[in-house]
Amino acid sequence: MTPAPDTPATEARMLEIVFPDHTNHLGTLFGGQALAWMDKAAFIAASRYARRTVVTARSDQVDFRLPIRQGQLVETVARVVEVGNTSMQVQVDVVAEDLLSGQRELCTRGRFTMIALDEDGTPTRVPALPGPVG
Repeated sequence: MTPAPDTPATEARMLEIVFPDHTNHLGTLFGGQALAWMDKAAFIAASRYARRTVVTARSDQVDFRLPIRQGQLVETVARVVEVGNTSMQVQVDVVAEDLLSGQRELCTRGRFTMIALDEDGTPTRVPALPGPVG
Protein backbone atom coordinates (compact mmCIF):
# COMPACT_ATOMS: atom_id res chain seq x y z
CA MET A 1 0.00 0.00 0.00
CA THR A 2 1.26 3.48 -0.85
CA PRO A 3 1.51 5.87 2.11
CA ALA A 4 -0.68 8.97 2.08
CA PRO A 5 1.02 12.13 0.77
CA ASP A 6 2.26 14.71 3.27
CA THR A 7 -0.04 17.39 1.88
CA PRO A 8 -3.81 16.92 2.10
CA ALA A 9 -5.71 15.98 -1.07
CA THR A 10 -7.76 18.88 -2.40
CA GLU A 11 -9.64 17.17 -5.23
CA ALA A 12 -12.18 14.40 -5.76
CA ARG A 13 -13.54 13.00 -9.03
CA MET A 14 -16.62 10.86 -9.59
CA LEU A 15 -17.97 9.23 -12.73
CA GLU A 16 -21.61 8.37 -13.43
CA ILE A 17 -23.67 7.39 -16.45
CA VAL A 18 -27.01 9.16 -16.90
CA PHE A 19 -29.64 6.41 -16.89
CA PRO A 20 -33.37 6.88 -17.55
CA ASP A 21 -34.21 7.05 -13.83
CA HIS A 22 -31.91 10.13 -13.55
CA THR A 23 -33.78 12.10 -16.22
CA ASN A 24 -36.84 14.26 -16.63
CA HIS A 25 -39.52 14.03 -19.34
CA LEU A 26 -37.10 15.66 -21.82
CA GLY A 27 -34.46 12.96 -21.39
CA THR A 28 -32.05 15.28 -19.60
CA LEU A 29 -30.54 15.00 -16.12
CA PHE A 30 -32.76 16.20 -13.27
CA GLY A 31 -31.25 19.29 -11.63
CA GLY A 32 -31.75 17.68 -8.22
CA GLN A 33 -29.74 14.64 -9.28
CA ALA A 34 -26.91 16.88 -10.49
CA LEU A 35 -26.97 18.73 -7.15
CA ALA A 36 -26.84 15.43 -5.24
CA TRP A 37 -23.79 14.29 -7.22
CA MET A 38 -22.15 17.69 -6.73
CA ASP A 39 -22.80 17.67 -2.97
CA LYS A 40 -21.40 14.14 -2.70
CA ALA A 41 -18.22 15.12 -4.57
CA ALA A 42 -17.84 18.26 -2.40
CA PHE A 43 -18.25 16.08 0.70
CA ILE A 44 -15.55 13.65 -0.48
CA ALA A 45 -13.09 16.43 -1.40
CA ALA A 46 -13.62 18.26 1.91
CA SER A 47 -13.44 15.05 3.97
CA ARG A 48 -10.20 13.99 2.30
CA TYR A 49 -8.73 17.45 2.74
CA ALA A 50 -9.68 17.98 6.40
CA ARG A 51 -9.58 14.30 7.45
CA ARG A 52 -12.59 15.16 9.59
CA THR A 53 -16.33 14.64 9.52
CA VAL A 54 -17.80 17.37 7.32
CA VAL A 55 -21.27 18.69 6.62
CA THR A 56 -22.67 20.90 3.90
CA ALA A 57 -23.45 24.39 5.18
CA ARG A 58 -24.32 26.10 1.91
CA SER A 59 -24.43 25.82 -1.85
CA ASP A 60 -23.84 28.99 -3.84
CA GLN A 61 -24.28 30.09 -7.40
CA VAL A 62 -25.01 26.77 -9.08
CA ASP A 63 -25.14 27.50 -12.80
CA PHE A 64 -26.83 24.96 -15.07
CA ARG A 65 -25.21 25.98 -18.37
CA LEU A 66 -26.02 23.06 -20.68
CA PRO A 67 -28.34 20.05 -20.45
CA ILE A 68 -26.87 16.62 -19.78
CA ARG A 69 -28.52 13.89 -21.81
CA GLN A 70 -29.42 10.31 -21.02
CA GLY A 71 -26.53 8.02 -21.92
CA GLN A 72 -23.80 10.59 -21.38
CA LEU A 73 -20.90 10.03 -19.00
CA VAL A 74 -20.80 12.62 -16.22
CA GLU A 75 -17.55 13.54 -14.49
CA THR A 76 -18.00 15.53 -11.31
CA VAL A 77 -14.81 17.28 -10.18
CA ALA A 78 -14.68 18.89 -6.73
CA ARG A 79 -11.73 21.03 -5.59
CA VAL A 80 -11.11 22.69 -2.23
CA VAL A 81 -10.29 26.22 -3.39
CA GLU A 82 -10.45 28.25 -0.19
CA VAL A 83 -10.18 27.48 3.52
CA GLY A 84 -11.36 29.42 6.56
CA ASN A 85 -10.98 28.47 10.22
CA THR A 86 -13.54 25.65 10.17
CA SER A 87 -14.94 25.91 6.66
CA MET A 88 -13.86 24.93 3.18
CA GLN A 89 -15.05 26.36 -0.13
CA VAL A 90 -15.34 23.60 -2.70
CA GLN A 91 -15.80 24.39 -6.39
CA VAL A 92 -17.61 21.63 -8.24
CA ASP A 93 -17.67 21.24 -12.03
CA VAL A 94 -19.92 18.80 -13.86
CA VAL A 95 -18.61 17.78 -17.27
CA ALA A 96 -20.67 15.69 -19.70
CA GLU A 97 -18.91 13.42 -22.16
CA ASP A 98 -20.33 11.72 -25.23
CA LEU A 99 -18.93 8.19 -25.01
CA LEU A 100 -18.86 7.69 -28.79
CA SER A 101 -17.28 10.95 -29.91
CA GLY A 102 -15.35 11.81 -26.72
CA GLN A 103 -16.66 15.39 -26.86
CA ARG A 104 -16.69 16.96 -23.39
CA GLU A 105 -18.52 20.06 -22.20
CA LEU A 106 -18.70 21.86 -18.87
CA CYS A 107 -22.42 21.76 -18.10
CA THR A 108 -22.80 22.80 -14.47
CA ARG A 109 -20.64 24.64 -11.96
CA GLY A 110 -21.27 25.48 -8.31
CA ARG A 111 -19.62 26.23 -5.01
CA PHE A 112 -20.29 24.48 -1.72
CA THR A 113 -19.33 25.52 1.81
CA MET A 114 -18.39 22.54 3.94
CA ILE A 115 -17.81 22.69 7.71
CA ALA A 116 -15.42 20.37 9.58
CA LEU A 117 -16.73 18.88 12.84
CA ASP A 118 -14.97 17.33 15.82
CA GLU A 119 -16.13 14.18 17.65
CA ASP A 120 -18.78 16.21 19.51
CA GLY A 121 -20.23 17.71 16.33
CA THR A 122 -18.70 21.13 17.00
CA PRO A 123 -17.02 23.06 14.18
CA THR A 124 -13.27 22.50 14.33
CA ARG A 125 -10.19 23.95 12.63
CA VAL A 126 -9.01 22.74 9.25
CA PRO A 127 -5.48 22.97 7.88
CA ALA A 128 -4.50 25.92 5.70
CA LEU A 129 -4.23 25.33 1.97
CA PRO A 130 -0.65 24.67 0.91
CA GLY A 131 0.98 27.68 -0.70
CA PRO A 132 2.56 27.70 -4.13
CA VAL A 133 5.78 25.73 -4.47
CA GLY A 134 8.94 27.53 -5.54
